Amino acid sequence: MFESANLPHVMTRDEFEAAETRLRELLLDAQFEVAEQRRAAIMVLVNGSDGAGKGEVVNRLYDWLDDHLVETLSYRKPTDEERARPGSWRYWRDMPSKGRIALVIGSWHHRLLRNRALGRLDKNAYDNALEDMIRSEEMLRREGVHLLKIWLHMDDREAQKRLEKLREANGALRRPAVIEWDEIDGGKARARLTDAALEMIEKTSTGNAPWAVVPASDPHYRDAAVGDLLLQTLTGAAEGTPAAPSTQAVATPESALPRPSLVSALDLAKTADRETYSQELRDLQQRLTEATTAKSFRNRGLVLVFEGNDAAGKGGAIRRVREALDPRRFRVHGVAAPSDEELARPYLWRFWRNLPRRGDVAIFDRSWYGRVLVERVEGFAPPEDWMRAYPEINDFERQLGECGYLVVKFWLAISQDEQLRRFQDREAKPFKRYKLTPDDWRNREKWALYEQAMTEMVDRTSSRLAPWTLVEANDKKFARLKVLRTIVERLEA
Repeated sequence: MFESANLPHVMTRDEFEAAETRLRELLLDAQFEVAEQRRAAIMVLVNGSDGAGKGEVVNRLYDWLDDHLVETLSYRKPTDEERARPGSWRYWRDMPSKGRIALVIGSWHHRLLRNRALGRLDKNAYDNALEDMIRSEEMLRREGVHLLKIWLHMDDREAQKRLEKLREANGALRRPAVIEWDEIDGGKARARLTDAALEMIEKTSTGNAPWAVVPASDPHYRDAAVGDLLLQTLTGAAEGTPAAPSTQAVATPESALPRPSLVSALDLAKTADRETYSQELRDLQQRLTEATTAKSFRNRGLVLVFEGNDAAGKGGAIRRVREALDPRRFRVHGVAAPSDEELARPYLWRFWRNLPRRGDVAIFDRSWYGRVLVERVEGFAPPEDWMRAYPEINDFERQLGECGYLVVKFWLAISQDEQLRRFQDREAKPFKRYKLTPDDWRNREKWALYEQAMTEMVDRTSSRLAPWTLVEANDKKFARLKVLRTIVERLEA
């Protein structure tokens, strides 16, 4: 999850200073409004890798806010007094009053991750604890506590190098740093910590209390992103809306924070070898046929999801998949706007009812992701609905995976220039005109909004059981081979 956190996120000093000037003004205005209303308390939970700058972030927020209304809550190993009470007692003891902001280091998330990484919780106990955590956080929201859950993301090797540079030979630190994971030692324990953190972020991101994963390699970007997230949280608290800031730390117009884009990291110039394409295609189709007709497939199901830009070539890719499947064992579902019958039911109903039997294949040309794409961008679903859709979709796909279904998801990406060329080609050919609608032209005007929604969608729903595959689709042949190769490799794994 959160593939966009691995993209370069850098702000120059000048960019940061301009954003900082505006952020400070907006943050103070929002802070005083929350303090005056006394309807909500704010808890900023600062988590992440040692070396990612947790302490620096807290200090920066103190610089930007009125510190009379801010408090730091820090938790380490429980004291004798705390051990004599339930584990959550110390967090309740320190709960901020309405109108105040608490900056929290070592929250209940840290305690749970630490116990899992040290092997003190097995998988079942950990999963149960995550469910308890979700219920507790929902109760806090209903009581007026707005949670901003931040994970400062940094590659583990980079974080370790930063910590080494901070230490003297005798172990002393050259400058203050928040170190919380020093007892998690050894490859197994660190791998268990990474897995547990991913699972926690995936399972406890709810519509009202999502995790915001903030890239932390560049301190300027990191601090501006956290400030922007806090501004969204304070604004929501002042307006009485659910505490659900955009999970990408996407910029408000005032802050000018650079917006991450997964598509920008793709090399859309990739092409297939024209001389070997036909043979590669046949080979991959044969492997797909063998995989879906093998005895082992009878107890499995295959669900293929195709999303992407208009005219990205979804239909052509689906056709090459279809050619390799027994026509009695697959069905293609072209997903359009929901009917009145479908609108009268939960949005996932029409997809549940079209799941294949074990041994069969369902191909979705567009899918349940419409809730967080077109419904979000076009305003058909309010923010609280599409925000809660991320964990709902993850739960849906997790259930499929646990029942033996393989979910393979593709986003086909093309450039704006290539899309325009394909639109013009469709207009010029009578047998292709039906593929082009006024909505296609209108959607081009919202390219940036769809790109932003797509990045957040992949970040939020690219789980270990059902990861997204981003397909460079300017060259249709390259895209078709990548789609088939991905399906085959997932089936053969």
